[in-house]
Amino acid sequence: MPIYKAPVQDTLFVLQDVLRTQDYGNLPGFGEATPDLIKAILTEGAKFAEEVLQPLNLSGDNRGCKRDPNGRVTTPEGFQQAYEQFVAAGWGSLSVEQVFGGQGLPHFLSNALQEYLISANMAFMMYPGLTLGAIAAICAVGAEEQKARYVPKMAAGVWTGTMNLTEPHCGTDLGLIKTRAAVQADGTYRLTGTKIFISAGEHDLSKNIIHLVLAKMTDSPDNIKGISLFIVPKFLVTPDGALGERNLVSCGSIEEKMGIHGNATCVMNYDGATGYLLGEKDKGLRAMFVMMNAARLGVALQGLSQSEVAYQNAATYARERRQGRALRGPQCPQDSADPILVHPDVRRMLMTARAFNEGARGLALWGALQVDLANVASTPAARQDAEDLIGLLTPVFKAYFTDQGFANAVNAQQCLGGHGYIREWGMEQFVRDARIAMIYEGTNGIQALDLVGRKLAANGGRALRLFTGQVSTLVQHTLTEPSVAEFAAAVEHGLGDLQAATQWLIRNALMKPENAGAASTPYLYLLALVSMGYMWLQMARAAAVGLTEHPDEHAFYAAKLDTARYFFCHLMPETSLHKIRVEVGAEPLMALPAEAF
Repeated sequence: MPIYKAPVQDTLFVLQDVLRTQDYGNLPGFGEATPDLIKAILTEGAKFAEEVLQPLNLSGDNRGCKRDPNGRVTTPEGFQQAYEQFVAAGWGSLSVEQVFGGQGLPHFLSNALQEYLISANMAFMMYPGLTLGAIAAICAVGAEEQKARYVPKMAAGVWTGTMNLTEPHCGTDLGLIKTRAAVQADGTYRLTGTKIFISAGEHDLSKNIIHLVLAKMTDSPDNIKGISLFIVPKFLVTPDGALGERNLVSCGSIEEKMGIHGNATCVMNYDGATGYLLGEKDKGLRAMFVMMNAARLGVALQGLSQSEVAYQNAATYARERRQGRALRGPQCPQDSADPILVHPDVRRMLMTARAFNEGARGLALWGALQVDLANVASTPAARQDAEDLIGLLTPVFKAYFTDQGFANAVNAQQCLGGHGYIREWGMEQFVRDARIAMIYEGTNGIQALDLVGRKLAANGGRALRLFTGQVSTLVQHTLTEPSVAEFAAAVEHGLGDLQAATQWLIRNALMKPENAGAASTPYLYLLALVSMGYMWLQMARAAAVGLTEHPDEHAFYAAKLDTARYFFCHLMPETSLHKIRVEVGAEPLMALPAEAF
């Protein structure tokens, strides 16, 4: 049976030793997030993840969700009870504003906990995870009456939320959507159409489901400029906040899919359902992107989470499974064979995952801190800087974390050999569950195009200059520090590759747009590795200090430095490969005639 142990000590190291979140106590919400409170929340949340959610992961995958002939959907056995405990503990409301009944704590704390919960049971956490995105969209563009009517009960977990974009004939190209909204005499709208791939579209965990639906009004342009966003509740809500009659929205079927079986992925039918305009007419895509960006950061966490739980199970197996002898001679001569952990190639797979997990955790928490600072930093300039940084790196986090999370899950499965292919060991589920994260919320290829086509050029390249400037400053400060100088030199080299690739794009992408398209994914990987190097350099620096100041934790800090060395020796050099792939241009990709495929 699979296991999971939340990496609380590693998270606290990032928050307190690296990011030093305790130094932001003067900002709204940060003062309450004391080190003691953070440790208490993460410790209790870890217990919930390990003892309640993780035991339901394999059984939930085996049983899946069921739809009856009337369109009612039931979640796997145990999910309802677990959700009740989740709601009672307030885990879903940590970062929701207090005015709506939330706890008003920083996003970095919520994200830290979410990693544990997603690792324990990714399918389960999609129900409350999507709700947070819906709350963000309503709070960003909704009328005060809409916020008051919907957000408190969503924050409390009594109601959940969804995002309805995709239709049978269109996914990324949302200008093609056919769902229509006709205005009624009372100012409401009647929505008609079909949406597919709707995660948590119908279930039995909450009393109401608040669907956020993209549709076109009958008098709007029939293209991307004519899309509006609507609130469409499963049950209509009366003025006093009570549940009214059942709305004309239903689950037509549950998708039969590769993974995340514990989450109901639904075909949703809108048959004249009552909806309420959210935000401005024909500005729905802008409003929905608030939710999509939150969802993309959540999906990035899914990539990290599946990589972490897969790594833990593979490492445990590698310590216990005995097969063959170490190349340097028997390490356990009293036994008939050595643990497979002695073999360099097994270590390669495990160390690659470990180096990614720890670096990605640091980056994810740094990114969540930027979300906080974009809202509450003490000056407009600081808020703008944080917004620029998280805007630039959101597609990087989503694409790189999920690509590598899947690759690491596959390698972890490989460590188990034939057992990795057998369901009862749990590894094949991690592989299947991790695979969807590369696809939804905008495929990873789309994330790369968004980075190169939009994010780099936004505001004259301001965000990239800010980020590379921060990296360069850290490098210059650490090149003379003996404990991390070799790591700083590796980051400096990677930053040079990134800057050279950026200049190549500036010179070659405008005159031949296909150059940008061909370069987009390797450029994203290049930026991702520089970002990981930036974080690993900070973590190595903090670990070197920890070795001196906390001798009782020598093993923890020494392992951190060993993992850093692996990252900088084995993974960081790939920046040069990605630079070559950027600069080769589009010709090798586009030369083969279409009829030859």
